[in-house]
Amino acid sequence: MKCGLHCIKIHDMTVTMGGETIIEHVNLHIHCGSICAVIGKNGAGKSTLIRAILGEVPYTGKVEFKDLKDQTFHNLKIGYVPQHLNIDKNTPSSVYDLIASFHSGAPVFLYKNKKLYREIRDNLKLFQAEELIDRQVCNLSGGQLQRVLLTMAAIKKPNLLLLDEPVSGIDRPGMQMFFDTIKYLSENNDLAVVLISHDLDYVARYADQVMLLDKTVLASGTPGEVFESESFQKEFGVREVQEV
Repeated sequence: MKCGLHCIKIHDMTVTMGGETIIEHVNLHIHCGSICAVIGKNGAGKSTLIRAILGEVPYTGKVEFKDLKDQTFHNLKIGYVPQHLNIDKNTPSSVYDLIASFHSGAPVFLYKNKKLYREIRDNLKLFQAEELIDRQVCNLSGGQLQRVLLTMAAIKKPNLLLLDEPVSGIDRPGMQMFFDTIKYLSENNDLAVVLISHDLDYVARYADQVMLLDKTVLASGTPGEVFESESFQKEFGVREVQEV
C-alpha cells in the first residue's frame, strides 16, 4: 500500500437506526494516495458507511484524520459523488454554473469569471468532459453527469474522496477512463479514495485494499487476499483475481 502524507482511520463505527443495527464495529485505515474498494451484496450497509463518514447519519465510534509528518490531527476535507442525483429537467443551469456555484458558494448566473472558467474547464478535462462546460445540466446523459459530479468532488482538492457506485450508467470505455483517472488522482494528489463498487474485475485491477462488508467487516486486505478469503467465496463464489 502506498503511504501518503496523511491517513484516515475509522475506529469501531456502528450505526443504529430505528432500533436496527445497520453496520457495527467497522474499522478502516486508509492512507492518502491509495484506493479502498468497499464491496458486498445489496443491503450490506455500504452506502450507510459512506453517509456516516459524511456525518449524515449518527454513529458511535470515531473518524480520525492524521498528518503523518507531525502526528497532528486536522479537519478532514471530503469530496463526495452520490450514486444518483435528481436534476430538474427544466433547470437552465450550465455545467459551469453548477460547478462555479459549488466552488464559490454564491450564485454565479450574472457573469462568468474567466479565471474560474479556465479552472473548471481544466478540471473537467481530467475526466474528458471539458466540452460539457457550457451544456445545460438537465441535458446530460447519466455518464456525462457522473463525470461532472466527479469534477465537483475533486475541484476543492479533498483529502478523502467518497464514491458511491460512481460508474452506474457509464459504458465500458467510460469505466476504464474513470478508473484510470481515479488512480491518477489518488497517486498524484495525496488523495485517499473510498469506492463502493460491484465491478469486481475493476476492483481487482485498481484497488489497493478491499473491504468486504455485510453489516460488519467480513474480510479486508489486498484484492487477492479478500477475493481468496472464505467469506468472499461464500458471498460471491470462487473467482480468479489478477491484480495490476
